Amino acid sequence: MGRKPVKEALLRKTPPVEKVFINKQASGSEIQHIKQLASRGNIPMQFVPEVRLNKMAPGGNHQGVIAHIGTISFLDFDEMLQEIAPTRDDVTEGKPTLLVLDRIEDPHNYGAILRSALAAGVAGIVVPAKNMAPLNDAALKTSAGAALQLKIARVSTLSVALYQLKERGYWIVGADQNKEASMHDFDWQRPVAIVVGSEGMGIHPKVREQCDEIVSIPMYGPVESLNVSVAAALLVFKAAHIKNQ
Repeated sequence: MGRKPVKEALLRKTPPVEKVFINKQASGSEIQHIKQLASRGNIPMQFVPEVRLNKMAPGGNHQGVIAHIGTISFLDFDEMLQEIAPTRDDVTEGKPTLLVLDRIEDPHNYGAILRSALAAGVAGIVVPAKNMAPLNDAALKTSAGAALQLKIARVSTLSVALYQLKERGYWIVGADQNKEASMHDFDWQRPVAIVVGSEGMGIHPKVREQCDEIVSIPMYGPVESLNVSVAAALLVFKAAHIKNQ
C-alpha cells in the first residue's frame, strides 16, 4: 500500500498485481501515473471511498491506494495460444479444449473451476481483466494447486478474444441453462472454447454474440440451475470424455 510501493509493483510486474483500489477523491500526478500503469497492464481498478481503504489496511498509511498482489503471472493471450497450437492446422488436428470464464465473482468458484479444468485436461483458461474474481489465496487453496499448473491468459475484452479464437479454428460454445439444446447433442470432437458466465448474470450479451452454439445441462430433478463451478466441470469432462474415447 502507498503510492510509491504500488507504482513500483506495477512497474516491476513480478509478483503480479491483481487489482488496484484507489480512493475516489485521490488526485495528483502519482495517482494519474498509477492509473496509466494499471490500464496499460490490463489490471482492474476499483475506485472506493476512503473508509473502505481504511478497513483494508487498518492503521496503515495507504495514501489513497492499495494494490492486491497475486502469486502467479498471467500469460499473454497470443503467446498462450501459440504454446497450445501454433497454427490453424495444429488446432484442427489437436482439437484442444479451452475454458473461458466470463465475470466469475466468487474466488472459491474460480478455484474449483480451475481444479476441474486441470483434471479434465483443459489446454488453457481465458479470463477478463475486469469484473473477475481475484486469483487470491482463497482461489488458490480451492484449486488445490491447479492454478499453478494451468495456462491462464487475461484479456481486456472477452468478445474480441473469442473472435480471435474463431479465426484460429476454435468452435465457441456457451452454457445457458435456459436453452433447450443439450450438451449431449453437441459435437465435442473438434477444437472448442467453452464459455461459462457469472453466477448471477450468466454470459454477457456481447460475449454471447460470439458463441457459435449455446448448450444446456439436462436436469433430471427439481433443480433449476447448478453452481457455475459444477456446470463448468460437467462441460469440460463431457468434452474430455468424447475426445478420449
